[in-house]
Amino acid sequence: MDPLIVTQLLNILFGVTTLAMIALGLAITFGMLGVLNLAHGEFVMMGAFCAFVVDKAGAPFLLAVPLALLVCGTVGLVVEVLLIRPLYRRPFDTLVATWGLSLLLRKLAEAGFGLGFNSVAVPLAGTATLFGTDYPIYRLVLIVICIAVIGALFAWYGTSRAGLRIRAMVGNLDLARALGMPVKRLATTTFVTGSCLAGLAGVMVAPLVPVHPYLGLDFVIKSFFVLVVGGLGSVLGVVAGTGVIGGLDSVMSALFGSTQAYFTVLVVAILFLWLKPRGLFAHD
Repeated sequence: MDPLIVTQLLNILFGVTTLAMIALGLAITFGMLGVLNLAHGEFVMMGAFCAFVVDKAGAPFLLAVPLALLVCGTVGLVVEVLLIRPLYRRPFDTLVATWGLSLLLRKLAEAGFGLGFNSVAVPLAGTATLFGTDYPIYRLVLIVICIAVIGALFAWYGTSRAGLRIRAMVGNLDLARALGMPVKRLATTTFVTGSCLAGLAGVMVAPLVPVHPYLGLDFVIKSFFVLVVGGLGSVLGVVAGTGVIGGLDSVMSALFGSTQAYFTVLVVAILFLWLKPRGLFAHD
């Protein structure tokens, strides 16, 4: 096979899987709790800065993972208890509240790290030969990790007792509460899990992008496009949405450039909102 075709196919796979990982946290909070967390990108940014701090300290890159989970999980817990919990079932209010939170988190990052672009060393340098073409090892590892995390979450949500309770809460909140399910605890766990997944995604992409306080803006927009196309409340919807948005973005970027790719993705998202507003695999 032509090495250029192999490279492009791997780039598409990389773009799709990493976007799925980034969108997963937003899909959890939006699809299961009805909370459109506009600060989702800032949790990705916090994870990226955790990787930057670890790299600057000269510590092993893997230490950024527990650090990001601790930071994003703690912030997510505080945000859910103090900000989100009083606003459940008030979508517009949560939208405004998380928008304000995103501004606050960006300003805090700006105060702590400045507005300059920061870089994180790639932990796995070099390339590997795959199907006759050389491809960065770190990107291949990220593809495997993203697929494994998404697959594990899909299996857990579909087969575990906790996943069953969350599905019941999503389906009928009042009935779940009447049956004695710990609705508040489930909602908190769900929001914190989404925050931690965003932080983990930030750690993963940090060596590949400039790390700065406004890092999360583009990610949260693309994640929202994924939910529009894939549908809410379904892991399968996240996979389908990232396949459409991530694949289209990668192909159009390679053929025409990033600006035309972004415009195309925007048009597709608008068409879905107009013609199929529930997405491809919405939760019933």
